[in-house]
Amino acid sequence: MHFPASAPKKSKITSMTQIALFVAFMAVCAWITIPGIIPFTLQIFAVFLALDLLGSKKGTLAILLYLFLGGIGLPVFHGFRGGFSVFFEATGGYLLGFIILGLTHTALTAFLPEKKVFRYLASILGLMTCYLFGSFWFYRLYLSAGTPLSYASVLQISVIPFLIPDLCKLFLAVSLGNRIRKLAPGLFMQ
Repeated sequence: MHFPASAPKKSKITSMTQIALFVAFMAVCAWITIPGIIPFTLQIFAVFLALDLLGSKKGTLAILLYLFLGGIGLPVFHGFRGGFSVFFEATGGYLLGFIILGLTHTALTAFLPEKKVFRYLASILGLMTCYLFGSFWFYRLYLSAGTPLSYASVLQISVIPFLIPDLCKLFLAVSLGNRIRKLAPGLFMQ
């Protein structure tokens, strides 16, 4: 006997479960930290893996939910921190930049052919928009605090040291996403 009405409900439950798992994965990856003015974390790896495996829309929804949970105070950010005030610290713009990263990825993958090279390209351009937003946020934050800081100095502090590690995380996430889809076809959407 076949009940067609249960398929959409099962699909929604599967989607919600996948999104929740990636929100938790983002938190765990944020907790893996090398301290600094802008700490090194594995958080961006989780963001890219979510976008790649869940698809851009659900991946962006996972990012939004992660930021919402952190904003209301759950300790999901680096250093087991949470709360709205985290967004007004040096890393806040990069956290909020994850939304722009997800939206950029969504917009690009909607128009680009479904090929691995274009997923890499969408991820790289998304990362660049995250850097742009985050570094501008960092710059404005320091200027509003009365600290003279050039935009070039901001880039030296908050972008340049992260370029190679973040690109490695990006390529690892997309490559791992490709491998997972081959090993478990149909488990994740893309």
